[in-house]
Amino acid sequence: MTVEQKTQAVIVGGGTAGWMAAASLSKLLGKSVDVTLVESDEISTVGVGEATIPPIRTLHKLLGIDEQEFIRATNATFKLGISFENWGDVSQDYIHSFGVTGKECWAGEFHHFWLRGKEKGHHIPFGEYCYELLAAKAQKFGMSAQQPINFAYHLDATKYAQYLRKFSEKHGTKRVEGKVVHVAQDPQTGFIQSITLENGQTVEGDLFIDCTGFRGLLIEQTLHTGYDDWSHWLASDSAVAVQTESTQAPLPYTRSIAHEFGWQWQIPLQNRVGNGLVYSSKFVDDAAATQRLLENINGNTITDPRVIKFKTGRRRKGWNKNCVALGLASGFIEPLESTSIHLIMTGIVRLMRLFPFDGIKQSIIDEYNEKLTSELNSIRDFIVMHYKVTARKDSDMWNHYRSMEVPDSLTHKLALFEETGRVFLDDGDVFRVDSWTQVMLGQGIVPKQYHKIAAQMSDQELGHFLAGIHQANKQAVERLPSHQDFIKKYCKS
Repeated sequence: MTVEQKTQAVIVGGGTAGWMAAASLSKLLGKSVDVTLVESDEISTVGVGEATIPPIRTLHKLLGIDEQEFIRATNATFKLGISFENWGDVSQDYIHSFGVTGKECWAGEFHHFWLRGKEKGHHIPFGEYCYELLAAKAQKFGMSAQQPINFAYHLDATKYAQYLRKFSEKHGTKRVEGKVVHVAQDPQTGFIQSITLENGQTVEGDLFIDCTGFRGLLIEQTLHTGYDDWSHWLASDSAVAVQTESTQAPLPYTRSIAHEFGWQWQIPLQNRVGNGLVYSSKFVDDAAATQRLLENINGNTITDPRVIKFKTGRRRKGWNKNCVALGLASGFIEPLESTSIHLIMTGIVRLMRLFPFDGIKQSIIDEYNEKLTSELNSIRDFIVMHYKVTARKDSDMWNHYRSMEVPDSLTHKLALFEETGRVFLDDGDVFRVDSWTQVMLGQGIVPKQYHKIAAQMSDQELGHFLAGIHQANKQAVERLPSHQDFIKKYCKS
């Protein structure tokens, strides 16, 4: 390929995955890559991935997206974490926040000092030492250089895709409307050469990005990549979703409410609330799940309940030949920790870092897939942990999860924390030590020991240390405006 020639990247499928890919490639690699996105107006997208985690802000900064404009366009609100209700046991709640808890030292994280403090009679809950968690509980939010805050967004996924479409087309993405009826492959290599649309139009490309959702039109139906089924660890295979009118000011966190056969989400936007119930058809049927959801929502419904079917797991390769799968086409873990949009983003960034400007090499494919596997396995373990670590015995579902075998990597992590209080991250870990400790402590694992570095402080020093962090966080939260007031002033839709 000469310097003048551009790589022809063809994205098949729109939605969040397709337009995130188009926005990134056209804005950041547009001088070397021509981007074409093919989507059909007749094929709807899932459109319920409405909660994110903080790294999305990094991508937005890279793209030069104006935060206030984006928030107004997507009716977004701010998210400081997730409230997990009835997970460790019925009537036991905790918040997994996005913040740093306390202060760590070279030998051990803050929870070691907290554990020693608890031993010495200091009974302030672990989460109270986290600024973001305290702000979430107080329903407050604000941004300042003096007091950084770690946050993500709740957003309207359909409007987000529309926003990114305008952004992408402004930066050179060509959109082609139509339904794919044929995929042509090179008879020798099996590489995809072109796609043909219902109207007879043919679109050729060097690299194809599959954003066709669960169908996996290219990655699976054409290339037969294979699928690793994770339903023995994550039994949920269904979700029912419905939108409701807002009945209160939006909370600055997602609610995840566990039931005896699944869990319910509540995602507050500026103009409405997204609701859903994730469940396994082994333990409840669609009608009963829908009824339970409708019984546990506030406000009038805006949409009819919609049932979505899925199989937890992943494609065996995220990149196969000259095709990269993003979003639901690459697999689906489940929405519990809002990682779906994040995985789209990391897949795009990984692709751009390894982009095959001079032709596709197997070493590039292998590197992409190796890093993806590490990332997916870490997220899988983190989510499986929520189900495994529970004292609930009130239903067949919770008895199944509590007693099931889990991946060896998770077994080791749980044992290490329970026996020693230590947490070590894998290379692909999206979630930091703070996240692992908040969830493990929140669901009832109490380590049997702590790192002796915490004993280097005298009892008096430890008391001052703990009290100082807690007091500073409380004072900082008191200075914040309410979440609703901040939205009104900063980015009201």
